[in-house]
Amino acid sequence: MPADTLVVLARDAEGELFSPFSTYSFSRCAPTHSDLVGDVFPLAEELEEDQELRELYGDSIPDTAVAALALYPLG
Repeated sequence: MPADTLVVLARDAEGELFSPFSTYSFSRCAPTHSDLVGDVFPLAEELEEDQELRELYGDSIPDTAVAALALYPLG
């Protein structure tokens, strides 16, 4: 993983402060709500390989999206 990869933590929908780790994904992240809150998007390679992802995201991925490791909690 490149040293400049952003690590992104997913929020827990139940509002719990801490949840056990469930899974991760290599993605891209862009600040879409504020400097500290954003959205995760698929990698360019994933878009090339998956027609459904291309249809879903189209050209909506911001140019500001950077490589990210997204961590997701259980629940």
